[in-house]
Amino acid sequence: MPSLRLRALALACFAFALLAPSAAAKPAEPPQPAAEAWILIDARDGERLAADDATDQRSIASATKLMTAYLALRERDLDRRVPAPAYQALAAESLLGLEAGERISYRELIYALILASANDGAVTVAEGVSGSVDRFVGKMNATAERLGLEDTSYANPIGLDEPGNYSTAADLAKLATILLEDDFFRKVADTEAHTVKTDRASRPIVTRDDLLTRVPWVTGVKTGFTGEAGNVLVGAGEREGTRLIAVVLGAPSEAARDDGVLSLLEYGFSLYRPEAAVRGREALADPPVDSGGTVELLARRPVTVSVRRDQEVETAVDAPAELEGPVRRGERLGSVEVTVDGRPAGSSPLIAARAAPAPSLGDGVRNNFPTLAVVGGALIVIVLAVVIVRRTRRVEGRGATR
Repeated sequence: MPSLRLRALALACFAFALLAPSAAAKPAEPPQPAAEAWILIDARDGERLAADDATDQRSIASATKLMTAYLALRERDLDRRVPAPAYQALAAESLLGLEAGERISYRELIYALILASANDGAVTVAEGVSGSVDRFVGKMNATAERLGLEDTSYANPIGLDEPGNYSTAADLAKLATILLEDDFFRKVADTEAHTVKTDRASRPIVTRDDLLTRVPWVTGVKTGFTGEAGNVLVGAGEREGTRLIAVVLGAPSEAARDDGVLSLLEYGFSLYRPEAAVRGREALADPPVDSGGTVELLARRPVTVSVRRDQEVETAVDAPAELEGPVRRGERLGSVEVTVDGRPAGSSPLIAARAAPAPSLGDGVRNNFPTLAVVGGALIVIVLAVVIVRRTRRVEGRGATR
């Protein structure tokens, strides 16, 4: 009897082991950062993956400078130098240390805004772009409206606590998404250290974003702190072609701010799986060649995409319906595009798997035989018709002389 009980227990454990993987496959619950408001989105499609009070209007501290940087990026010549105005700083402000009249480019100012959170740099951008801080703030608000940031208002280009200067976690995530589409901004946000150069001096600066220096796949974006806003972080991360953005507002400390954003990003990436949409050297088309036979068109490189459980992956092949020789082996003759939920996610050129010669005269005759046969048949019919008509006319003519 004891052996039967042991056997039954073993069978029960085996059954539990079979069921365990399906239970483990269930997505984990989203984290709960120690913050007043937060959000996590997929930057590719704007899908909200987790959020709490994401549309509550709150003071956002130096995350305000994201809009200041956005307007600086819109300037036609980022290398144009503008003079720094005289700036009366309050205690404990973040500064680059610009002197009145010192000339600095918009390119360097964007580094100063994002890495060092330089308040004097923000005012320099404002006066350089619009001629005055007030006019620049008006431009900030008009731009927020145009971009669809419905719960955002600006009162200064810096992020100092002031009535009328607020946003939401959702709006900040949307603005970060737009900014990260710009190649230069993406480079700046992912920079740990930079030397800012003006017409008078060179100043080394380092990022205030600790996650950027600690986590290899974190790619920025902007920190902030004031007494009213608490600790703020707009963070981004990239893995296998997926870019996620997490925003934490009102965290009680820098550690809580960083832990909150990192836990959100890690949770977000756990929702995705890699899918091999196209295999390397996969044959995706085999159009006929005018010299005879067909030529397989192969994907030159694999395309792997990162997708959520609810997303659809599709491939679209763009290749010639037929080929004209000569064809070189490895010649590019089309492409395959991969989309995730209808949005571009990757691509690969298509190349010829083998060479094919130009058609010979015989190939031309053989390939065009159906057409030649039709044309020849038509000519024969026309000739016969002409002969018949002429004979008929001759017979009619002879009858008329009788």
